[in-house]
Amino acid sequence: MGRFIYGNPAVAVEFDDRVLAHLKVVILSKVRRGESFSFSWEYSAASGSGHSTIWVHPTIPLQFDFAGSKEPRLNRAWIENLVRMSNTPSGLRVVPEPPETEVPKN
Repeated sequence: MGRFIYGNPAVAVEFDDRVLAHLKVVILSKVRRGESFSFSWEYSAASGSGHSTIWVHPTIPLQFDFAGSKEPRLNRAWIENLVRMSNTPSGLRVVPEPPETEVPKN
């Protein structure tokens, strides 16, 4: 399990490395463009259940800590879904990974 660390004082949230790798791509691309957005997640029953939402802003420090040493292979369809959600009023949230779509070879 990796961790998304945000703000000062920091909020640290655990995510599977594969999920975290996809969130990293989406969040960093938005922050790089100077875009703010909301990001919500749910806690597992082991963590007490419930959910949280934060406002991600480019000036607030963030960090992605991965437990594994290898970068997970990215699913383009999942990234596109997450980007679409991040541009809605309800903001970014973790959704199940869709099947990977075949990338046409030229």
